[in-house]
Amino acid sequence: MTDVTDAQTPATNGEEAAQPGIRVVRQFIRDVSFENPRAPESLVGDTAPQIEMGVELNARGRDDGLFDVELKLSASAKRGNEVAFHVEVVNAGLFQVMNAPQEVMEQILLIECPRFLFPFSRRLISDLTTEGGFPPLQLDPIDFAAVYASRQQQLAEPPVGQA
Repeated sequence: MTDVTDAQTPATNGEEAAQPGIRVVRQFIRDVSFENPRAPESLVGDTAPQIEMGVELNARGRDDGLFDVELKLSASAKRGNEVAFHVEVVNAGLFQVMNAPQEVMEQILLIECPRFLFPFSRRLISDLTTEGGFPPLQLDPIDFAAVYASRQQQLAEPPVGQA
């Protein structure tokens, strides 16, 4: 009897079993937008703006075996009914996923890959808000597993009005 799991057991031909892995082949900005429609009036005010955040994830396979993964982050700041700013960043990457079982591929693409993209998206949003005349917007880390679980739950629920 052994305490070694199957994933740690060497292959029978003398080589170690291949471990799953992710490699970032390329990372790039697909789209970026910053709107400050009321400047310079939006830059002054004694009340903190209300921030609304949005997160979208997309992934698709490519003919070359790589995966194109997008992380879209958006933030809107309002003071009362007036928009102070709106920022949107679509950061993407080409990923190579090695030795991963097909049943976990979606989780890898929509949870693990965005974790690689997030720090760069976060920095872009911080830089854009600063250059727009506002204090830097420092996003809190995102729990991509929770975002994925919420998305799965929404897909499983029937549309409103149907049972």
